[in-house]
Amino acid sequence: MSTGAIIGIAIGAVVVLALIAALFVIMRRRRIAAQREQAGELRREARSRDLRADRQRARADEQAARAKQAQAEAEQKAAVARREQAAAAERADVADRERRFAAEHHERARELDPDADQEADGARDESSARR
Repeated sequence: MSTGAIIGIAIGAVVVLALIAALFVIMRRRRIAAQREQAGELRREARSRDLRADRQRARADEQAARAKQAQAEAEQKAAVARREQAAAAERADVADRERRFAAEHHERARELDPDADQEADGARDESSARR
């Protein structure tokens, strides 16, 4: 082989290597561009999901606040009901006590009054006790 042929083969090999290197560089750039595009899509999807999560969290917080308010209202109503029940029981006790005092006074009046008809007073006491 002549020197010119060797030089031609060497130049051809360098050109082929340069083409292969250029091809690898182009493929790498395309891969990086595709990765950037995919990363951009993932970021957009992540932002969209963040917004949805924020809306869902806001709805959950609002619902929790409504539930807490309803619970507070229920507790307040229960407290009012307990106070009313206690007041009703106290009034019933007072009424029973007054009825006992009235019965005692009727009995004492019957005992003191010499003209009182025992049967008439007894009938009146029974009817007042029923009230």
